[in-house]
Amino acid sequence: MSRSRHGAHSTRKLRAAFAEYAVLQGDSQPDTDNPVDAHGAPAASALRSRVRVSGPQPLAERIRPEQRLMAGLAVCAQTALACAAVLPAVPSGGRTRKQRARPERQVAGTTNRWRLSAKPFTRDLLALSQMCKAMCLDVDNTLPAPDRLCIPQIQKKCSGALKKALPSGDGVGDLECLGFQWELHLPQLFQSQTLTKLYVSALSRAPAGRPRDLERVLTGPPAEKAPEQSRVKRLTIALRINDPLVTKLAFAMALKNLYTSQVELGLDEVLGVLASAHALQFSSLFQRCVTIMVHGLSPSNVASFYMAGCKYKEQPLSTACEKWMEMNLVAEVGRQIHLQKIPRELLLTVLRSPSLFVFSEFHLLKTLLLWVYLQVNPRLLAFPTLEAVLAFFSSSPKKPCFLDQDVECGFAEIFLCLRLHGIIRGQDLDVLRHLNFFPESWLIRVTANHYHAMESGGDMAFAKDLTRQAVRFGLLFYKEFTTYSEMIAIYGFFFAMRGIRNNSTSYSFYMQRIRPADVGFPSEVCEHGLVSLRPERLVQYEIRARALVGDRWQQFGTRPVLQKFRLVRPHCRSQVLQIQTTGSPIYVSFSFIFPAS
Repeated sequence: MSRSRHGAHSTRKLRAAFAEYAVLQGDSQPDTDNPVDAHGAPAASALRSRVRVSGPQPLAERIRPEQRLMAGLAVCAQTALACAAVLPAVPSGGRTRKQRARPERQVAGTTNRWRLSAKPFTRDLLALSQMCKAMCLDVDNTLPAPDRLCIPQIQKKCSGALKKALPSGDGVGDLECLGFQWELHLPQLFQSQTLTKLYVSALSRAPAGRPRDLERVLTGPPAEKAPEQSRVKRLTIALRINDPLVTKLAFAMALKNLYTSQVELGLDEVLGVLASAHALQFSSLFQRCVTIMVHGLSPSNVASFYMAGCKYKEQPLSTACEKWMEMNLVAEVGRQIHLQKIPRELLLTVLRSPSLFVFSEFHLLKTLLLWVYLQVNPRLLAFPTLEAVLAFFSSSPKKPCFLDQDVECGFAEIFLCLRLHGIIRGQDLDVLRHLNFFPESWLIRVTANHYHAMESGGDMAFAKDLTRQAVRFGLLFYKEFTTYSEMIAIYGFFFAMRGIRNNSTSYSFYMQRIRPADVGFPSEVCEHGLVSLRPERLVQYEIRARALVGDRWQQFGTRPVLQKFRLVRPHCRSQVLQIQTTGSPIYVSFSFIFPAS
C-alpha cells in the first residue's frame, strides 16, 4: 500500500472518530454548521466550539477527558496531513520487492547544526527545523516547499522574480571590498555564489524586520502588490579577499560583468579578472577568462597563466600551457628574457614529455643553460648572450662541477631529462667538454657511446627505446614556404629533412638519405671528412607534426617504421607524412635510432 493510501486511510479513521464523538454527544447528524479544513477534518474553531460548555462550571467539569482526547486527535490530524503533503508518495502497484533504505542524517560539525546547502532538501526534518531557525524563518511555511532554501534555487528565483519586483535603477545592496563600497542590485548580486551566501547570511543576522525580506527573496513578490511595496530593504555586506592577484581595477571589471557580458577583456587584465571571478564564484566569467587565456598564450604570460591554473585548480588551463610549452620552449621562449619566469615544475613536465619539439639536442641544452643562468642571476633585465653564459659556467672551479655544487637547487634533475648522446657534432662536443658544468662520469659515458657506435658502423647499442632515447631533430614549416629542408650528419650517414607545400592546406614531410657528392651538399655538414661506405643503413624512425588551430593542437604522425635506407631511389626516401591543416607554423619532429644490423 502506498504512502498516499496510508494517509487517506488515517484521514477516514479520524473522520469516523469525530462522527462517533458527535453521536455520543447527542448529534445524530454531522454538524454542517461548523467549518472543516481542506482534508475533511473539523477546523480548530469547530473543535473549540464543541468543547465549549455554557455556565460557570469548574475547568475540570467543563472539559471532560474524552473532549481533551479529541482535541489532541485534531492536532495529530493536522500534523499528519501536513507531513503527508511534504513527504513523497511511494509508487503503487502491489508489493515492492525492495524497501527503500531510510536516509541517515549527516551531522554537520560538533554542534550538529545544519549548514546552508547547495543541494536540494534531503528529507531531514530535524535539519530543516534547525536551518529555518538559523535563518529566522517559519518552519510551517517552509515545510510545503523546503527546496527553495537551496542556493541555486535562490539564484534562479532572484534572476526572474527580482527583475520584475525591482526597478532597474534601484540599488538594494552595498558591497564593501578592497577599501571601496560597491552598489549592486539583487538580480546581479545573485549571479555570484559568494555574494549570495553573504547576503543570505546577513539577512539571517539582521533585526526582526529583515527575515521578511529573506522570505520575500525566496518566495518572490506577491502578484497583487505594487512593485513599490515589495522592495527589499537595503543591506550592506563585506567581503575580504587575500589574493594578491585581485586588484581594484580587476575586481571592478568582474562586477561590471555581472551586468553585461559584452565587456572586452585584454590579456593584461584577464589574470586579475580570473582571480576576482574565482573569489566571487562567478563561474561564467571564470570560464570566459580561461578561454581568453588559452587563446592568448605567449612567452610573456605562459608562466603566470600556468601558475594561475595550478592555484585555482583549473586543469584545462594548466594542460593548455604545458602543450604550448612543449612546442615553444626552444622555438620561442628560449630566445627571450621571459624564460626566467618559467617555474621549475612546468619545465620538468615539458622536458619529460615525448612530444617536446627541439631543433636539435644541443639547442635544448643551450636553452636549459640560459634558464639556469637566469635563475642564478635573477636581477638581469636583458637577455644574455650565449657567449656570456658559456663563459660564466666555464669560469667556475674545475672540481666540483656546477651540478655538484648546486645540489640543493635541484638542477641535476632537470638535466637528467636531456639526451646527451644526441649531441653529435664535434664542435658541440668540444663545448660540452670545456663547459665544466656536467660531472665527469656523464661526459665519459657520452664519449664512450659515440666511440662504440662509430666502431660498429653506426649501430646505437645504447639506444633501445624510440620514444625515450631516440635522436631528435626538428624544423618549423610556415605557410609562406613552398619547400624547406635541413641537413643532418650522424656517424658518417647524411640525411635531409624535407617539407613540401602541396596547396594552401596540404603538406608533405619526409626524410631522405643523400650522397656527399650530390649537388648542393653543404660542406660544413661533412665534418672532419667522416663518411660511411656502407651501402645501406637500417633505421627505426618516426615523423610527427603539430599545428595550432584556434585553441586546439592538431596532431599528425607516422607509426614507428623500421626501414633500410639505400643510396638509390626509391629506397633512399622514408615514408611520407601527408597532412591537412590551416595552422601555421607546423612543428615537424624527426626521431630515429640506428639499431644493430
